[in-house]
Amino acid sequence: MDLDHSNYGLSVSKEEENLVEEEVNPLPRAVLRLNNHILLDGEWRFAIDTDDSGLREGWYLGHDYEHIAQWPGSVEDHMAEAKGSPRWQDQVVVWYEREFNLPERDEPQACSMLQITFGACGYETRVWLNGHLLSTIEGEEVHYGEYTSFSYELPEEYLHLGNRLTVRIADTMDAETPRGKQESHVYKRGGIWYQTYTGATRSVWLEMVERNRLRSRVGVVSVVEDQLVRFNLTMRIHDPGAYTIRLQVFDREPLSKEPLVASDFPMRLEAGQTYQRVVIELPGARLWSPDAPNLYRLVAQLIDSEGYAAQIEANFGLRKIESRGRYVYLNNKPTYLDGILYQPGTATYEEMRRHMYAMKKLGCNLVRVHIAGIDPRIYNLADELGLLLWVEVPSPHSSTPRSRENHRAELLRMVDLIETHPSVVCWSLYNEDWGAQDIATNPETRKYIVDTYHYMQIRYPQFLVIDNDGWHHISYEGRLKSDLLTAHLYTPDLDRWRELLDRLVAGEMEGTAAFPLVVGDPFFYRKQVPLVVSEWGGFGFPDYGGPLDSEARTERIRSFKQELRRRPIAGDVYTQATNIEDERNGLMNAQTGELWVPEGLLASHKEKELEAPVPKIG
Repeated sequence: MDLDHSNYGLSVSKEEENLVEEEVNPLPRAVLRLNNHILLDGEWRFAIDTDDSGLREGWYLGHDYEHIAQWPGSVEDHMAEAKGSPRWQDQVVVWYEREFNLPERDEPQACSMLQITFGACGYETRVWLNGHLLSTIEGEEVHYGEYTSFSYELPEEYLHLGNRLTVRIADTMDAETPRGKQESHVYKRGGIWYQTYTGATRSVWLEMVERNRLRSRVGVVSVVEDQLVRFNLTMRIHDPGAYTIRLQVFDREPLSKEPLVASDFPMRLEAGQTYQRVVIELPGARLWSPDAPNLYRLVAQLIDSEGYAAQIEANFGLRKIESRGRYVYLNNKPTYLDGILYQPGTATYEEMRRHMYAMKKLGCNLVRVHIAGIDPRIYNLADELGLLLWVEVPSPHSSTPRSRENHRAELLRMVDLIETHPSVVCWSLYNEDWGAQDIATNPETRKYIVDTYHYMQIRYPQFLVIDNDGWHHISYEGRLKSDLLTAHLYTPDLDRWRELLDRLVAGEMEGTAAFPLVVGDPFFYRKQVPLVVSEWGGFGFPDYGGPLDSEARTERIRSFKQELRRRPIAGDVYTQATNIEDERNGLMNAQTGELWVPEGLLASHKEKELEAPVPKIG
């Protein structure tokens, strides 16, 4: 491994070295560390724990594994490859195990430690090192969640020259856990519901990290008028004492060796995990937008009293998003959202990259990533391409106090790891009442959503937040608890389409979408919130009566889009980008990204430009 740019390095075996060299893409995270890593992807021993006896029998102490599985992968694929194994129906427990050699260190033991990170794994994950149960940095002996990364610091007393890593993964069809569109006890596979895809779904890697460091998560909030950037940093400290956070911001275009600005923030830190906001001024900064995706490079260091620096790097952009009256404003300019619904399903990272480029070619400036967790490298790509992202919490399928607890935990895990990206502008808490089916009748459900909306407004002001996308938005004392009033409107008939759009812009809350657009207290629409048709089309999906012929579908999309732009609507999201399982209404080849319709089809025809006043910046 190349050590030229490292503060410390890992010595690896020839086999492991080849593994790293063959990895084309960087690790699935937003933040870069100037250290080396060893991917633990590849062949793992694999066993199905049919009667869930592994914990009682101590498989983590030693077990005869029957099968071999490729990590990353899915439980479903691994069970299919194991001869005679049926598809799981209610619950599944599987175990994985492999060995790794202890790397040599270039840094003194007092300064560094080994860490293992799982890019995503779950829903319920336990990990043992040489038979010792590990706890995540957050202190979890059992990690819950299957969409975000989590890490373990490896205690020195557990490490040997040769080490055995054991992983137990459990999942169920439990409707109270965040599932997105994966089947459950409530929603069975078929139509818009998909097969489960769980388990060892992203890479796992070993790396040397500093004992006292900045963690791999950086939040960015910019208010473009004051030319200030607010960074939310997370520190992991083992040795309390005096530290300095040093921030340097560099230009990326052209690549600069001298920082544009730099600033130090001295503070005393106690042991544990600490969160800190620091602010730096960036005069004359170029703003980020789909038309000009300007990015800067942040170098952040945590320096101890001896001058030892732990460093991370991240790209970021300055942008401001807000809903104001009829329009969505990006950097204080009214911006129409030309969106598309994106459901990546089991697509590989390379396939998702092709999809992103294809959606840009379609003329989209917005991609709505539909209730799914995706490889974080896609957020990086959106930053580079200039694609706005609307992301969503994978929903549970039932509405209970426990499902709401799980929903909130999943939301916080996701937002912690992707608040770096200027491309991420919108969050949906729920979609079409999935996991909140009693939203119209249960005050507790509405209270949870309203409280979460308020929390997101205060804690993460850089995002627009939608309470429940599609219909059943919540009104409290006549105030909409959503930054957008969204509607899902499906019809293949152009005259009916015109009628639905006219009803929407006239503020008719009932009889427009499948259910009333607003619940709770009375709400009177008077153009005080942007209207977005956040799902429409479905042309090609047989149940929606769409044309199967590509030319006819193209013409229908063009006609429907023209009707949207002739009305005071702030944006739209066409359904959808690719085919997935039974939903056969994609506009591109899911493997190659080749478009089946003309480029630019979803770009606004601009029959009517947005005419809101544009305030001056600065």
